[in-house]
Amino acid sequence: MYRTIYESLFRQAKALTLLHDLLEEEYRLLLAGKTDNIAALEFSIHELIRQTVAEKSLVGRSLRGGRVMDYAAMLPEEQSLPLRELFQNIDNGEQSVSRQASRNAQLSLALLDQSTRTLNALTGLAAPPRAETYGRRGGMRFLPHPEAALISGRL
Repeated sequence: MYRTIYESLFRQAKALTLLHDLLEEEYRLLLAGKTDNIAALEFSIHELIRQTVAEKSLVGRSLRGGRVMDYAAMLPEEQSLPLRELFQNIDNGEQSVSRQASRNAQLSLALLDQSTRTLNALTGLAAPPRAETYGRRGGMRFLPHPEAALISGRL
């Protein structure tokens, strides 16, 4: 059981390192605007996350729902120390991946917001400003005053 848990934790630590590298690559691609490459990279990221979750559930099943640190506390020091180090590496890796994913999400939302504002501005320039811009006879009609000038006291 020790070997199964150790190997699974080792794979999780390596997967989180690779996941962080993939997320950094995604960030660089977002900055460069290479959307086709981002889509391909997303498949790799999702598959790696799926495999990491499978490894995590393997450890949970091996410990029958117990915790890794509780299991490590029951082992002799020469077996306990590597498990604790791996667990600490996994924790640090998860935090690093979380920060990078948050950065990527913020950049993606900022780019979406920028694209939306640009599209709205271009659409506003191309489309008529109001529905009643064109008259019944097919010609352009100037915007009427919203209120009568004489009644409001203006000449």
